[in-house]
Amino acid sequence: MARHLITSALPYINGIKHLGNMVGSMLPADVYARYLRQRGHEVLYICATDEHGTPAELAAKEAGVPVDAFCAEQHDAQKAIYDGFELAFDYFGRSSSAENRDITQHFARRLKENGFIEERAIRQVFSIADDRFLPDRYIVGTCPHCGYDKARGDQCENCTRVLDPTDLIEPRSAISGSSDLEVRETKHLFLLQSKLAGEVERWIDATSEEWPQLASSIARKWLTEGLHDRAITRDLDWGVPVPADTWPDLAAEGKVFYVWFDAPVEYIGATKEWADAAPDTGTEDRDWKSWWYDADDTVRYTEFMAKDNVPFHTVMFPATQLGTREPWKKVDYVKAFNWLNYYGGKFSTSQKRGIFTDAALELLPADYWRYFLMANAPESDDTSFSWEHFTATVNKDLADTLGNFVNRVLSFSRKRFGDAVPAGSAAGPAEARLGEEIARLLAEYEGHMEALQFRKAAAALRALWSAGNSYLEEKAPWLEIKTDEEGAALTLRTAMNLIHLYAVVSEPFIPASARAMRSAFALADDTAAWVSAEEAKALASVPAGTAFTVPPVLFAKITDEELAAYRERFGGEGEEPAA
Repeated sequence: MARHLITSALPYINGIKHLGNMVGSMLPADVYARYLRQRGHEVLYICATDEHGTPAELAAKEAGVPVDAFCAEQHDAQKAIYDGFELAFDYFGRSSSAENRDITQHFARRLKENGFIEERAIRQVFSIADDRFLPDRYIVGTCPHCGYDKARGDQCENCTRVLDPTDLIEPRSAISGSSDLEVRETKHLFLLQSKLAGEVERWIDATSEEWPQLASSIARKWLTEGLHDRAITRDLDWGVPVPADTWPDLAAEGKVFYVWFDAPVEYIGATKEWADAAPDTGTEDRDWKSWWYDADDTVRYTEFMAKDNVPFHTVMFPATQLGTREPWKKVDYVKAFNWLNYYGGKFSTSQKRGIFTDAALELLPADYWRYFLMANAPESDDTSFSWEHFTATVNKDLADTLGNFVNRVLSFSRKRFGDAVPAGSAAGPAEARLGEEIARLLAEYEGHMEALQFRKAAAALRALWSAGNSYLEEKAPWLEIKTDEEGAALTLRTAMNLIHLYAVVSEPFIPASARAMRSAFALADDTAAWVSAEEAKALASVPAGTAFTVPPVLFAKITDEELAAYRERFGGEGEEPAA
């Protein structure tokens, strides 16, 4: 089996993330990682909080706490929510770790040795009112490309174009709001991307053929526009410091690396954190370098991210890796996502628009959100969340198609045959047809999962659930039992085996509900190991005589009253959320 390295874009530290952030990176990565583990692959799923840069300093200032304390608190808060969504990271680290500092500084030294970093004098915005240089997001203004009047100094949130602070029209300080700004000379380190452009293009040509069009088109757009040398240091108090042994003058000035230089390195840093955090039992040896260094022939690396993160992961970070002249593992497959909108408008952390992950878990269990988000993942284009669509999906797919099937099969069997799986007669033509259909749908589901086509995978999973309902309606054991008790017992035993199969194959999408379905049966050494085509056809993993229980209702329907309350609280079509 292959070794699979999986990373999702690092969630930024300044506040709880919204559902759009979840479905664009961490959740699909988790679904894929769970699926691969079930298939027997060795998987390492790494993520971390992205803690450096101006937004962290600004958010800490607004909260009135030191930035290191703010980041530690927010890391724990975010991790608690991701635990609530059952995101099964192998490690969830922090970009402010010592491991990331050391590896980032190593990268910078190697790039300098190889002639890909140089020190340059540049002119930078200085705030008279704040008595400091204003890097990146410390400056806001109007985007020169789309006219958005709240663009940040590093990137426009509206059109996603990467900017320099001096590009902004009518700039002002994000600290004081002052427009009393002037341009002064200062020194910074530049990554000479122009010297690496040819290598990056050759790497993309060799690697991106199987990427989704969204990822490859964004990467090639950047290459077409040309790779420009880019400043990789900033005037901030919080960040990976420029190493004094290599650039003593800049280190003395307190320069730190640009967050987009050190954040991708944290994928490696967090893997070393994972290794360093291994329990000292003598039974586990975590070799972080085997995943990242000279690992091209042994590891398949898949990244998950929203489209605004694609340029940094497909161009800037690969250029950094190539420039070290060391055999660092580069991404094999980039799974990029479009936006999940909220009633046609963008989810926005800064504008508090949409549903945030903490509020989502307060309302309903994680599996409701996991399934809906993946069944409507913004893969080929932007998608839009509405409470009406969410309610319809939960009620139809989860409550009616899956939950009702589980409840009525187990409840009826217990009522008529007791607390053990009935034996019944030998399987007949209906069961043979069902087995063939289940095997076909399972293969379809597997194909979509292997191709990382999550909406199609969710549709195939839903079709598997529907096949059970069709079988039950065809056999109608509630009528069958009146004339053929053995036939009704066979029908229920077959349906119970479907429930166990559903538990296994649904685990990547709805892990808590999958556990509830599996635990209904008293099977020795039962695991979530994947189902083969032969096992799917046979539908015999739960033998007659197996004790079972009826689990609580898996999915409660969302009522009209609850739908109205959600719309009032969060806003709906043309509605503002309640104050």
